[in-house]
Amino acid sequence: MNSSSPICVQKALKCKESAPESSPKPQPFKKSFVSSLMEAATLRTPSFKEDSYFIPHLKPSDRKALQELKDKLQASSTSSTSMWGSPLLGGDEKADVILLKFLRARDFKVSDSLHMLENCLSWRKDFGADNILEEDFLGFKELEGVVAYMHGYDREGHPVCYNAYGVFKDKEMYERIFGDEEKLKRFLRWRVQVLERGIDQLHFKPGGINSIIQVTDLKDMPKRELRVASNQILSLFQDNYPEMVARKIFINVPWYFSVLYSMFSPFLTQRTKSKFVISKEGNVAETLYKFIRPEDIPVQYGGLSRPTDLQNSPPKPASEFTVKGGEKVNIQIEGIEAGATITWDIVVGGWELEYNAEFVPNAEGSYTIVVEKPRKILANEEAIHNSYTSQEAGKMVLSVDNTSSRKRKVAAYRYIVRKSATISA
Repeated sequence: MNSSSPICVQKALKCKESAPESSPKPQPFKKSFVSSLMEAATLRTPSFKEDSYFIPHLKPSDRKALQELKDKLQASSTSSTSMWGSPLLGGDEKADVILLKFLRARDFKVSDSLHMLENCLSWRKDFGADNILEEDFLGFKELEGVVAYMHGYDREGHPVCYNAYGVFKDKEMYERIFGDEEKLKRFLRWRVQVLERGIDQLHFKPGGINSIIQVTDLKDMPKRELRVASNQILSLFQDNYPEMVARKIFINVPWYFSVLYSMFSPFLTQRTKSKFVISKEGNVAETLYKFIRPEDIPVQYGGLSRPTDLQNSPPKPASEFTVKGGEKVNIQIEGIEAGATITWDIVVGGWELEYNAEFVPNAEGSYTIVVEKPRKILANEEAIHNSYTSQEAGKMVLSVDNTSSRKRKVAAYRYIVRKSATISA
């Protein structure tokens, strides 16, 4: 093992130390039509590049459009005009960022941008959007952290909003939330509040974080029942929150969604398509790890973050690694003193492999202690969180055995060792 790394990899299939063999090569197979479409619809690299909000970086025609929009807004306004706490006619950089969002949403057509902006200002006044963060939505507490919620940041610092509507396959839950028009209106207000929480974290300045990430879980989503609510949410967000989403990541995507996307993809602009990331079922962690660090990803999606983690302090960074098909990986955490307590989290995306933990004492003649017996971890199991207090100095070894699979899997772990002031006899 490399002394600089705590990770030791063992190859499968009786590899000899003197002549290590490569992992077995998968047999070629013929792709089905659906598999080909799924592959074509999946974006594997972060291709979207956010537009600049630095005025000198704009094209001359875009700078001209921005000034024209300001002039027309000034001429049409009968009172002070502000949005997200910023006067739009104040001439500061925050106002420029907001106005540029409306211009980009309408391809820098000034009249169309002004019409959209005025409609948005009117809607925000009628809807009471400026004060919605202060509202307490009784009856929606059960949806917090489940249906729509802000949770952590991506690798570039964008706030991340998760959406999952699978709970509404339960008819009783559906009726309780969407049973009549009044209930639907309350849900829409609550959903706008969740989005406003994310926008409240944005900088609205050139070079800052000016948009959020949307992660939408399509697993078990009742399509027909949620059609009305989905359409109203989509319409509200498109009309009143332009250019607020840097990337839209769809996870647990059923095969038919990818087929539909492949059919409609030619009709979408390259800019729109570059924001989409589509991930089929079984590839959730692998997809999210590309954009979000594992300590910021909720445990139900193959990350290490639990709701209580964010209440205390910023999450402890995790170390990432991969488990190739046909490999067993041992993570050796050395230097644990007698009486110390080690606490660890570990996860492998899509598990379906064997895991165990052992404590190996330094002293000759001491026996290895089985902390967690070898067991098969199922695909839907969340990150393991455990701790162990040592009675003697040694090392902890966490093992994940992927020798029965040919699939490469992403993984992460973290740990903390707390020394004891006194050592029991």
